[in-house]
Amino acid sequence: MLAICLLIPFIGFSQAKIVLNSTRVFPKPEKFSEFEKALASHSQKYHTGDWKWRVWSIESGPDAGGYMITEGPNSWEQLDARGDLGAEHTADWSKNVAPLTTERGGSSYIEFQQDLSTVQLTDYADKIVVNHMTAKPGKINTIPDLITKLKNAWQAGGESVAVYVQVASGEPGYLTVTRLKGGLKELATGFRKPLKERYNTANGAGSFDQFLKDYADDVENRWSELLTFKPDLSSK
Repeated sequence: MLAICLLIPFIGFSQAKIVLNSTRVFPKPEKFSEFEKALASHSQKYHTGDWKWRVWSIESGPDAGGYMITEGPNSWEQLDARGDLGAEHTADWSKNVAPLTTERGGSSYIEFQQDLSTVQLTDYADKIVVNHMTAKPGKINTIPDLITKLKNAWQAGGESVAVYVQVASGEPGYLTVTRLKGGLKELATGFRKPLKERYNTANGAGSFDQFLKDYADDVENRWSELLTFKPDLSSK
């Protein structure tokens, strides 16, 4: 009993592992094969356990041709202690991977929102559609309500959608990641009932028209992309 009591402070203050670090890199066109080989070697040698990498090829949208690397999930307190994973790790990236990339790229932190999602954080799929939503100034707190109503329609259609909020990473916004459990066939017209029909059924007749008005008032811009998981380039 004494041992359990001593553990209570650690249990009470332990942070949830819901944070992902997302990094985008773009290989030089003439170094594509060398880049993939170097990235796979780096991922599998240096990124294990809490720092495991999942690597995705970006198939469409403005970043098509690039790669997205997600690390985690971790807690913020784990990230406090991450450091640079050691001199050997940093040297390998700097000498073997970075020279094969262009100057284009970026990194962000995103935090999983369980209450807005229809799928568990680590219930992955090999193909995903990422929708990026940037809030208008002063409107970031209205976005969860929009997503909550969308969630009702996702559930009605059996869609697996993970929702994330961007944290200290540029303009404020949310990401909705549709995990295509059935593959690309889920994108075909007729695979599911139209979103408008499902939304009106779930939220009330005529509610979709109001949703579009609210969306226009609260969201500055939106764009989407298709990504494919690359297990051969990811951590093992």
